[in-house]
Amino acid sequence: MDTSGLEGRGLAELDARVTGCRACPRLVAWREEVARTKRAAFAGQTYWGRPVPGFGPADASLLIVGLAPAAHGGNRTGRMFTGDRSGDVLYAALHDLGLASRGASVSVDDGLELYGVRVTSPVHCAPPANKPTPEERDTCRPWLVRELELLRPSLRAVVVLGAFGWQAALPAFAAAGWAVPRPRPVFAHGVRVTLGPDSVESQSMSMGPVVPEPMSIGPVELFGCFHVSQRNTFTGRLTPAMLRDVLRTAAQVAGLTMRP
Repeated sequence: MDTSGLEGRGLAELDARVTGCRACPRLVAWREEVARTKRAAFAGQTYWGRPVPGFGPADASLLIVGLAPAAHGGNRTGRMFTGDRSGDVLYAALHDLGLASRGASVSVDDGLELYGVRVTSPVHCAPPANKPTPEERDTCRPWLVRELELLRPSLRAVVVLGAFGWQAALPAFAAAGWAVPRPRPVFAHGVRVTLGPDSVESQSMSMGPVVPEPMSIGPVELFGCFHVSQRNTFTGRLTPAMLRDVLRTAAQVAGLTMRP
């Protein structure tokens, strides 16, 4: 994949470029096959069938990092955590806290707004069996690095959903200019790690030689949370209260106003 030419551009341009990526043949074939065959319940709908960009304001102070779009969720609707039960759980929690305009995310035209929160993932295409390969994760990483670079002026807290997202996010934060502790912190639900600015501000690993951008890097608080997958929510490994607790703490760190 190629992120060259994005220096000096905003998140809208980045999101537009993400949707055209065809860097991973296995993921391209799968997302397009799913879009053709569809699920019976959505047979009359036109699937998005492309990489899914991040969702939320460009000046978000809280970022939520998932895993990858669901085959019949984001890959169908074209928006992160939209049209599947994982999204129902996530957006219900954000709405309970006053960080989303509504508690369900059904389609891109449902009027949902996020307040100070952006949602993204380290892999932007729906993978078979919800399992990207390490190579696909690493190929997609420059998109996340660039997204983090663009969010640096406002970003104060990050909630990472699941161990895969955690392992994918830490190298991206390092490439975007934050100092990641060594040894790298291990994922756990409720874990909290402070990432300070690196002593040497790094350039995006994907850009090649570019003119450095004058961006300040402040500390970011990184929180781990079990993923909002049906496996976790149906078994009670992750309850709505557990999810709200992590999101509430992160939103407080991010300076967001929440519902009492």
